[in-house]
Amino acid sequence: MNEKLQAVIEEHSLLLDGASLSTGLCVLLGLLAIHYLSLMVTEEDRTYMDPLPFGLRLIWPIIQIISFFFCSLLPYELMERVEKRLQHTGVSYLLTAEQFIALRIISTIGGLLFGIILVSAVKDGEPIWAFFTLIIGFILPDIWLRDTRKRRESAVIRAMPVYLDFITMAVEAGLNLQGALAQAMEKAPPSPLRNEFGIVLRDLRSGLPRAEALRRMADRLDVKEVTSFVSSMIQAEKMGSSMATVLRVQSEQRRNERFQRAEKQAMEAPIKLVGPLIIFIFPVTFIVLGFPIAMKFLSEGIF
Repeated sequence: MNEKLQAVIEEHSLLLDGASLSTGLCVLLGLLAIHYLSLMVTEEDRTYMDPLPFGLRLIWPIIQIISFFFCSLLPYELMERVEKRLQHTGVSYLLTAEQFIALRIISTIGGLLFGIILVSAVKDGEPIWAFFTLIIGFILPDIWLRDTRKRRESAVIRAMPVYLDFITMAVEAGLNLQGALAQAMEKAPPSPLRNEFGIVLRDLRSGLPRAEALRRMADRLDVKEVTSFVSSMIQAEKMGSSMATVLRVQSEQRRNERFQRAEKQAMEAPIKLVGPLIIFIFPVTFIVLGFPIAMKFLSEGIF
């Protein structure tokens, strides 16, 4: 009996050793393949791009390989739609449309692998969970884009009154719009709006008309307040109105809108607290108050 048990143990140990060795070889071959394929990829110039976060840096070679060998074969219309989405969210400063699609592919495959591991690890696991994790991996980049869009829009709206104040003071001091934008970028706090004004300055220096440069900024941001500001500036330029007056009105309007949004959020706070109160606070309060009464009834044999 002991000899049979020893033989079974040795057989299992050999199987484990073989599985570990094959897994190690697969990982090594995968790393070597990634290394050699990354050498074939054209080196990217990220001089004017945002620095990569830590999570993207870990998988960036794989993203580059997929975007270079696969995403370049995708239709141009798809790439254009993805590029517009990236511009509206500000992610275009971080990665291109091809790289975003490569990120989606990696996220989808990662979700599928996680689902397979989860199903195999859980006893009586249903294979449908692997399909669910695949769907989650597919839509995860869209969730990231939506959250990035909301944060960027909020940052632009918060910073806009400050930038308009600086631009207004510079124009009233005698500078033109280009010089006023440069002063605002130098003095105002960092914000996504600062990057957009930098692009406007670059367009103006390249010879693009002022109205077209501002219209491009409004299209990139797609924020109602920025669109209103750009429309007022273009209209003032066409009508020959005072630029300083228009800027002053826009600055006061944006500031009033910021106070109105703050008041609205303050008034919505009590309503938003009703749900957590009903779900979490009230049940605990009733349990704390009712437990001594229930114990008293039980001790007296009423129940």
